[in-house]
Order: sequence, then C-alpha cells, then structure tokens
Amino acid sequence: MPLALTNAQKRYLRGQAHTLKPIILVGAKGVTDPLVTELDLALEQHELLKLKIAAEDRDTRDAWLAELVERADAALVGRIGHTAVLYRRSKDKPLVILPKG
Repeated sequence: MPLALTNAQKRYLRGQAHTLKPIILVGAKGVTDPLVTELDLALEQHELLKLKIAAEDRDTRDAWLAELVERADAALVGRIGHTAVLYRRSKDKPLVILPKG
C-alpha cells in the first residue's frame, strides 16, 4: 500500500527535491522488474528521488508512474511533465525528517 502524505509534508519534500537530478530513467520498455529493483534500491538509499519517464503519451506516463508507486510502495510527492518525485522512508537509516501533520 503506497504511503500517504499530508499536503504540508508533500510541500516540504518538494522543496527538498528541488535541486535533485533524476536518478531513475524509465525508457521505452516501460516498467520492468529490473527497473523496479533499481528503484527499490535507490529509494532505500536516498529516500527522496526524482525519476524521468520517457513516454510521450500522457496516459502511458500516468500508468507507468502509478505502477512504479504501487510496486515500490512509495509516495508520489509531485509530478511535472515527464519528471516525478517519489518518497519512501528508509528501513535502515532514515535520512529525511518529515514535519508533523
């Protein structure tokens, strides 16, 4: 089940992600098992990351992003065009401290 964030937490995380570069690039093959594995590892290490989706069709981008969020058990912080920001708290070493409420 994807993580639920409050609007204040999303706003805070968008501010933190502003300077980040995309780490994960979703290419023409779409969502594959190796891609989900890499996303899982990247989220565990960074907690907050940007990803870029190369699909030209908006419906395809939406579907791929929804599948990635679901399979990675992450929260969608925000999305602009081809770029999305995901967050998932690390199990071992939490780095990001979310504001309350």
